[in-house]
Amino acid sequence: MQIRRLAELDAETRARLLQRARSDVQRVLPQVQAVMEEVRRRGDAAVREYTARFDGVALEALRVTEEELAAARGQVDPALREALEKAKEALEAFHRRQLPRDEVFELRPGVRVGRLWRPIEKVGLYAPGGKATYPSTVLMLGVPAQVAGCPQRVLCIPPRPDGSLPPAMLVAAELVGIRDIFKIGGAQAIAAMAFGTESVPQVYKLFGPGNIYVVAAKLWAASSGLPLAIDCPPGPSEIVIIADDTAPPAFVAADLLSQAEHGEDSAALLLTPSPRLAEQVAAEIARQLPALPTAARIRAALERYGMILVAQDVEACVYFCNVYAPEHVEVMTADPWAVCARLVNAGAVFIGPYAPVSMGDYLTGTNHVIPTGGYARAFSPLSVDAFVRKLEVQELTRDGLRALQEPLRALTAAEGLAAHQHAVDIRLA
Repeated sequence: MQIRRLAELDAETRARLLQRARSDVQRVLPQVQAVMEEVRRRGDAAVREYTARFDGVALEALRVTEEELAAARGQVDPALREALEKAKEALEAFHRRQLPRDEVFELRPGVRVGRLWRPIEKVGLYAPGGKATYPSTVLMLGVPAQVAGCPQRVLCIPPRPDGSLPPAMLVAAELVGIRDIFKIGGAQAIAAMAFGTESVPQVYKLFGPGNIYVVAAKLWAASSGLPLAIDCPPGPSEIVIIADDTAPPAFVAADLLSQAEHGEDSAALLLTPSPRLAEQVAAEIARQLPALPTAARIRAALERYGMILVAQDVEACVYFCNVYAPEHVEVMTADPWAVCARLVNAGAVFIGPYAPVSMGDYLTGTNHVIPTGGYARAFSPLSVDAFVRKLEVQELTRDGLRALQEPLRALTAAEGLAAHQHAVDIRLA
């Protein structure tokens, strides 16, 4: 990896690092729009055409059958199933603590107010697949939706070249009670769930990570005039590591490589005040990289969006990290919790040398669907909160209404809304 001094970065390099792969989304929007509009207009027929064009698969039925689910159960190694069950157990324990509570209280005599929560009735979940297998993402999406109590959960997974879905992903879907599963990927999957087709139910909110086409499709769907919401637009994976001389160079290098492994558009940065650590980590990357089967993909990612940045001190590292607003932050310093206390814009933080992002991706119970591309400035990792709505309620007695009659009169007069005042006066007349 290239080593640069943070204070000496030229404007172009700094902008490229901060921008990462967001520009790619803008580039594909015209193509994505065409797909979305065709699926809205022609439904299943358009979905099949795009699946044949982009995935090379000719499908008759889009929905996964009970027979396919049964076959998948027998194809998954017992050790993998046990690991999926263990991951689900941790996710449930973490996400059940997020369940909101109804609250109604007396604001003043005769006036009771509060909030009640309700699950979103129909949610669409997208789990990347096709060339890769991500049963963990099915769990990350399915568990909070199940814990929230969403009645209908629609799952789309890109088909493999033979038209099937990875058995492990189907088993994961069964573990979280998902029955509406479809062999659709890319922008056409997002369109099918957003607009509904003959086979795919229309949903009220879309969730899940994907490539730039999926991210662009979600953004376009949310602005298409539909009453449709999306989660944070998660895109290519990214990691920032803040480390000082106490960090093991081999650990730091391994974690940068692990996140760059996600794809050529992934981002991986090391921020350190130590020139010595910077050199050691660069040497470790050169040593560890050739042995990895995904070395070509990792190398491409590191060349595009990877760098080792040497800063003046840890404070400068934290400042740049907050500007970057990364998906994952690992902190390997002498006092990692003190550094964590100053982190504002980040998705998930991993404290100390024995907390690699890999564990958060699978087994700690936290969610790995996390905002990327700087969206961590305003969005949080996926949680139960994203799958519920809060209703505001209020109840007034006659005395409570009377006590507020005159303050309301001043406000309605100021805004010229006489009928608003009349609705109160007629009750007290």
